[in-house]
Amino acid sequence: MKKDNKKVIYWLITGCILIFIMVIVGGITRLTHSGLSISSYKLISGTIPPMDDVEWTEAFDLYKQYPEYQKLNNHFSLEDFKDIYFWEWLHRVIGRFIGLVFLIPFLYFLITKQFTKPTLKKAIILLIMGGFQGFLGWYMVKSGLIDNPDVSHYRLAMHLTTAFLTFAYTFWVALDLMFPIKKTVNKGFRNFIRIALAVLVLQIIYGAFVAGLDAGFIHNHWPLMSDGKFMHETVYIEQNPLYKNFIEGKSGVQFVHRMLAYVVAFLLVSVWYKARKMETTPYQSKATKSLLIMVGIQFLLGVLTIIYQVPVWLGVAHQVGAFFLLSITTFTLHRFSK
Repeated sequence: MKKDNKKVIYWLITGCILIFIMVIVGGITRLTHSGLSISSYKLISGTIPPMDDVEWTEAFDLYKQYPEYQKLNNHFSLEDFKDIYFWEWLHRVIGRFIGLVFLIPFLYFLITKQFTKPTLKKAIILLIMGGFQGFLGWYMVKSGLIDNPDVSHYRLAMHLTTAFLTFAYTFWVALDLMFPIKKTVNKGFRNFIRIALAVLVLQIIYGAFVAGLDAGFIHNHWPLMSDGKFMHETVYIEQNPLYKNFIEGKSGVQFVHRMLAYVVAFLLVSVWYKARKMETTPYQSKATKSLLIMVGIQFLLGVLTIIYQVPVWLGVAHQVGAFFLLSITTFTLHRFSK
């Protein structure tokens, strides 16, 4: 039997699509403040939502015991609770489904010996990353069930970034199988793309910080943070120590996210510009052109999101844009690496 066949590639691409859907639903869950609606974690029975009025009342009564209801949503009716419950339930169900989609075919391919050794090692890493992602989801929710009616922005960033990285690695493994032929590599240019990718991941982390701190609801001007000010004074009002302004302060985190957007745009446009002067394959040319288009779209989405104070649809679109930008950057790096 041929190893690393099309079935394995389809499995990996299916995983990528499901992670993409998961990120969209996760973004909606965050932006609608639905993530703490289910305060208990039940791996199996939690797949089934409340089915009658008695079960809904029990779920709502449980929600009332936690800070989000007591401090923020004590005006909620049962119908309000059902609205936010839906998104968190859907987010968790998709997560469980992704786990099955990764695990069951993996076992089938393993038993039928359809993996080469290198792909088997990569697939095991994917399973570990997926399991860790599930753990981080639980760990994130737990942080909002004690005193503060919101999840830790650090834990949110870990959860979101791990989802992006799991996707990127799954996509990379699929690309390894789709393009098995090796070619000459321009190591200098490849390393430049690696730097661009690393800065993009840092920007995604800061995007999660902005989301976790609700920092997009302040300083809703562009290109200046406020009327006539490039940097609002709240960015550098001293905390103890000062650096916390840039990882825990709303103004400081938003400022870093703004500045990183310029850096990411410069680096990715530079990738396109440098590639123009090189002899490239059709895939390499399409990758760099797509990179140029997508970074422009994502930059525009970021500006509109901040100007319009993060409406749900724009917030989700901006997160989806980051996902596509990471996808294209990963593809570009792969095409210039192997």
